[in-house]
Amino acid sequence: MRNVISTMAVATALLLASQSAYAHHAFSAEYDIKKPVTLKGAVTKLEWVNPHSWMYVDVKGQDGTIEKWAIEFGSPNGLIRQGLRKSDFPIGTEVTVEGYLAKSGKTVVNGTSVKLPDGKNFYTASSAPGASQ
Repeated sequence: MRNVISTMAVATALLLASQSAYAHHAFSAEYDIKKPVTLKGAVTKLEWVNPHSWMYVDVKGQDGTIEKWAIEFGSPNGLIRQGLRKSDFPIGTEVTVEGYLAKSGKTVVNGTSVKLPDGKNFYTASSAPGASQ
């Protein structure tokens, strides 16, 4: 009986530890609110996955080189509640993304909005402080 109770206690402790390790990160842990950025480029890939969706954009630099950027959006559910659909962003579409740079220095942005060539502007369900809803 003691072995069963001990095994259950260890299993419960491991389960609780794994849940806290998977805990959601805060915006300020990864992104710099003091470094807003605007990117213009072509959509190369979309991933509507939990807990965050991602848009990948090729941005042409002033010297003509292409930089690959990853833009973090909110969850697919949050995007759908904002009226966005994956089909709104066909591959190759030129977009303008507003957001905040990653603290890591990588080409990663927490996107707050994305604008299409026809002028439609979408809120991206961002976790940034003060982001429009």
